[in-house]
Amino acid sequence: MHPVMIERMNVLVLNCGSSSIRFQVIETDAERIAAHTDRSHVHGHVEKIGTAEALVTRRFGDEPAACFGEELLNHEAALSRILELVRMQKLDVEAIGHRVVHGGEHLTESKLITEDVLRQVEAAVSLAPLHNPHNLKGYQICRRLFPGLPQVAVFDTAFHHTLPPVAYLYGLPYDYYRRQGIRRYGFHGTSVRYVFYRYRERTGAVREKANVIVAHLGNGCSVTAIGGGRSVDTSMGFTPLEGLLMGTRSGDLDPSILLHLMAKEELMPHEVSTLLNRWSGLYGLSGNSSDMRTLLQAMEAGDKRSQMAVESFCYRLRKYIGAYWAALGRLDAVIFTGGIGERAHKIREMALAGLEPMGLRLSVGLNRSIEAGEGDIAAAGSPVRIWVIPTNEELLIARDTYRILNGLPLP
Repeated sequence: MHPVMIERMNVLVLNCGSSSIRFQVIETDAERIAAHTDRSHVHGHVEKIGTAEALVTRRFGDEPAACFGEELLNHEAALSRILELVRMQKLDVEAIGHRVVHGGEHLTESKLITEDVLRQVEAAVSLAPLHNPHNLKGYQICRRLFPGLPQVAVFDTAFHHTLPPVAYLYGLPYDYYRRQGIRRYGFHGTSVRYVFYRYRERTGAVREKANVIVAHLGNGCSVTAIGGGRSVDTSMGFTPLEGLLMGTRSGDLDPSILLHLMAKEELMPHEVSTLLNRWSGLYGLSGNSSDMRTLLQAMEAGDKRSQMAVESFCYRLRKYIGAYWAALGRLDAVIFTGGIGERAHKIREMALAGLEPMGLRLSVGLNRSIEAGEGDIAAAGSPVRIWVIPTNEELLIARDTYRILNGLPLP
């Protein structure tokens, strides 16, 4: 831990997946955080890692993005390429912040990565076998490429560690929770935490008194109920598969369906996993696309299956908002974020239709005027406010890294 306050810090933020890395270098300090003026110097992603046709997309500051292909046969080569891009801007990186999907039950806030934290992330690999190993790989490679540089882990599950047992326990024998950790963990916590923080900045709401529902709607979708500033329920569960209808994920369904399909279609477990995670959701229902923009266009053109998929998506979202309103008992605001939540005014309109008795009164004009911006779109006099707040997980990771290395409390 740094003994004195670092006045300015360039943080390299990394989100390492199985064949991709998203990266950003963000300049931040206490003054910039307070003024919301943190600066992004380099922003981009590397895709198709492990092939001779890897695609690198990068943007320097406010310049237009540039894309180019090259051979990047492993993550170390990709991270070395990212380092070259950083050095092209003559940037000194003071720290690295990593998105880590799963922190299990014990890593309940962002942490400086130590040997003990590393062991706990490794212990959570069985809970997130598709994500944590690649997050760990990013850390290990950076330790070689940036020897001595402090690295911080920010966990997607951490914000939801405040769920009460009534929300996180499943109706299975309790011993499975004790021995195997079978429970609701929740995901998208980094995004939810950021937009909740931004909501409080914009409205002056006191954290401990704020009751809001956050709908993170992208290719993956979740809804979180925040009561008294704490996550009290969330739609994603033991894995990100549970909850809302998503781009290619099924969301909630009767577990017996899987047993029936395995018997009738002679499906193996890995085939069932592929079915639920890659061929279901909006794509499965529409038979057309997992992209909401494409489905909305097809619906307007009269495609019935696209319409059915969109309406099912909005119906499920409306049910969750109603259920979480009941769980909270009092509601101050509903916040939309994520690619769909920020840009698809039609989805916001359809999802909130009929919720006026709950105090959710949408301004049609404000709703249609906001595209990827930030603002309150509720009608004048609406008892419950409706906000659109673009998420920025990378910014939160950079800020957490700065705060931890300077001994500052996390918001």
